[in-house]
Amino acid sequence: MDVLTKQEKKFEEIFYSKKDWIARITINRPQSYNAYSTNCLEELAVAFRQASFDDEVAVIVFTGVGEQAFCTGGDVKEYQERYTRSPNDYWKYMRLFGAYIESIVNSGKPVIARLNGMAAGGGNESQLACDLGIIAEHAWIGQVGSGVGSVAAGGATQWLPMIVGDRRARMMLMTNRRIPAYQALDWGLVNDVAPSVKKDGKFVEHADSEQISKAKKGKDGFSIDLSKLDEKVDALAEELIDKFPECTRYTKEQTNFWKNFAWHQTIGHARDWLSVHYASWEPHEGMTAFVEKRPPRYRMLRERNVEGKSSSFMWGAYTQTCPSCGSQGIPEDFKFCGVCSTELVTEKEK
Repeated sequence: MDVLTKQEKKFEEIFYSKKDWIARITINRPQSYNAYSTNCLEELAVAFRQASFDDEVAVIVFTGVGEQAFCTGGDVKEYQERYTRSPNDYWKYMRLFGAYIESIVNSGKPVIARLNGMAAGGGNESQLACDLGIIAEHAWIGQVGSGVGSVAAGGATQWLPMIVGDRRARMMLMTNRRIPAYQALDWGLVNDVAPSVKKDGKFVEHADSEQISKAKKGKDGFSIDLSKLDEKVDALAEELIDKFPECTRYTKEQTNFWKNFAWHQTIGHARDWLSVHYASWEPHEGMTAFVEKRPPRYRMLRERNVEGKSSSFMWGAYTQTCPSCGSQGIPEDFKFCGVCSTELVTEKEK
């Protein structure tokens, strides 16, 4: 155990620091709005385990670099380039993701989500896995799964109904609307809101959407300042440090009962369904549209269903056999064999 507590690992995509009983774990991928890559997930799980086993750590603060994003979930570019090509590998990815989420839930230490910017998709699931959360006023929370060809079954479908209520959870999951900071506080998604918008060097009280927009762009004397967020996070951490560690650990375990119950009843099914789903048209269209920065063609897939065509396979079901070379499993919309170029006659044309 002495080796475990004193071992430190070098990280590439996160920062890990420890001082005065507080471990700080920070996603360092600003180029992707702190979306986690496959490697980043592995590093995060190791970091949370390291903090969990370290008796010099009483509280863990989890955040992202910069002021734009806490975390925006999985790297959609990586999904589009890698996992839509190999859904079996997405099953493996989901095992890594599950280990990461469980490393937060099972850390045995209070984990504070320092929401320095948007928490979207898996970013919201990440902050839901934490025990407590404080959000900067300019930040927002939201889910994106049904809009990009996925399902937020990595914590959001399990935990949002418990935290915000059934109807609010359904709205977040199905419409993908953004939840601003004070609404997130009202709904119980976070514990506190920290002022973060300044005008001419002074904090604005309850900044409106226009002021927040200008602050993010640095226009008209508006700016973002995270000092109040840090003050609130540090003050909460100090409260938690001055509590008995064993009592705190067991309190966390007991309070996790329903969270663990919902997670373990569903995550295995979600992992397998999502890996199978990644072979279908929806994730390919949604994630390709994201990468190409265009609107997804939602209604096109609906219209194919109405027309009796496949909305799961881009070129139709694998129903044709080439009469010349005997190649099987050719998509029903193909006009020619992809192996020998023989013109095909579909069942409808016969």
